[in-house]
Amino acid sequence: QDVFSIPKVGDYVVHAIHGIGVCEGITKLSGNFGTKDYVVVKYRDNDKLYVPIDQMDLLDRFSGADSPTKLSKIGGTEFGAVKERVRKNLKKLAFDLTKLYAERETRKGFSFVKDDELQLEFENSFPYTETEDQLKAIAEIKADMESNKVMDRLLCGDVGFGKTEVALRAVFKAVLSGKQVAIMAPTTILSEQHYNTCMSRFDGFGINVGVLNRFRSKAEIDETLTKLKTGELNVICGTHRLLSNDVQFYDLGLIVLDEEQKFGVGDKEKLKLKRSNIDVLTLSATPIPRTLHMSLSGIRDVSIISTPPSERLPIQTAVLEYSDAVIVDAIQRERAREGQTFIVYNRVESIDQFAFKIKQLVPNAKILVGHGQMKPADLETVMYKFFNRMADVLISTTIIENGVDISNANTLVVVDADKFGLSQLYQIRGRIGRGNRVGYAYLMYKKDKALSDESYKRLEAISEFTEFADNYHTPFRYLKLIYL
Repeated sequence: QDVFSIPKVGDYVVHAIHGIGVCEGITKLSGNFGTKDYVVVKYRDNDKLYVPIDQMDLLDRFSGADSPTKLSKIGGTEFGAVKERVRKNLKKLAFDLTKLYAERETRKGFSFVKDDELQLEFENSFPYTETEDQLKAIAEIKADMESNKVMDRLLCGDVGFGKTEVALRAVFKAVLSGKQVAIMAPTTILSEQHYNTCMSRFDGFGINVGVLNRFRSKAEIDETLTKLKTGELNVICGTHRLLSNDVQFYDLGLIVLDEEQKFGVGDKEKLKLKRSNIDVLTLSATPIPRTLHMSLSGIRDVSIISTPPSERLPIQTAVLEYSDAVIVDAIQRERAREGQTFIVYNRVESIDQFAFKIKQLVPNAKILVGHGQMKPADLETVMYKFFNRMADVLISTTIIENGVDISNANTLVVVDADKFGLSQLYQIRGRIGRGNRVGYAYLMYKKDKALSDESYKRLEAISEFTEFADNYHTPFRYLKLIYL
């Protein structure tokens, strides 16, 4: 977690005692002990709390997915009750997890069938050459599944390094053994992508795939739930919707959990708690410390894919001052090769004005805007349109780091890149260059801005962590000569 700095005006903050408020800025107050700086936090009924700068450890950023529905009341009992409820839930969850992992260690799991001709035929239909790391991970997962242990394996690999194909081979093995598989993703668009991938890879092999997400009508969802319960569906893709009480499996044998760092602990373990003898395969490009600790301490097994596919091209990365001309050139170059462009602009309050400006600069481009404060259905519609190539440019906040896989989008512009953390920049940049085209990332900072040492080192690290091809027929020759 990032070290908490002084909040900006309008930021939601959480005080350890008084709860959720809104920062109104910094002010100076004089008293018996001299003049001090205070952070002003507004609470319900316009009450104000003045927090001395030297007591900043009592404040933290509000980290919920959306803005809080209401502010806390100073001196009220609501926030204390919320904290107590969370403590009890965490205590219960910790007990449940301890019990769960103890049961999973002692229980015998299902022994999946060994590879047969159909499994080999499916694997040979993969149009690319597997890397050694992929083959090693596949062998480790198959060994777990064919044994009588309950698998709980973490598959860790960089974005675009082939984790999904490894997981699909485990899914195929489970279905051949007569078991159902649940593939769970943190966002609707990613669950839809998994569904499309499964439909494509399993085509011709007689595997029935379903999906549960907001893109489906109630009638379609009801039909899917019925088929899942009766065993007509072999594979189900979905979001948190798979955790609902009305989702019943005929014979669930494997859970594939993608982008595990985006789920809460309770979400990740709820499916396991239902059945302690189900094999679990977790996929992650950036595993959280808890997951790594469990893997390194032996509670969970880990497979690592550390080499990129041979056909994957390095993402060419440039760090430069903000320039409308460069953005226009980047969009037009990507459109010329019938590709799409991501522009990350992380200020919701002015993102529409920024999008209007880009539209004026590139009037022939179709532009969409997406951010986390939109209604979920509206945001999903935007992502669905971009995924289906109904637009050339997506201007968004950092929401695209959540596992968006659009192989046709291979140009990225990040505005105010110096304000992002290194891991976040790395995740965002990983959204491009996922196909067989060269990806171009433009990390921009404000013109004439003096970067801090920390920001400079972050941008230098992300730009250097690229294997530049010896190719001077790219737009980066121009950038290096003129802007850098």
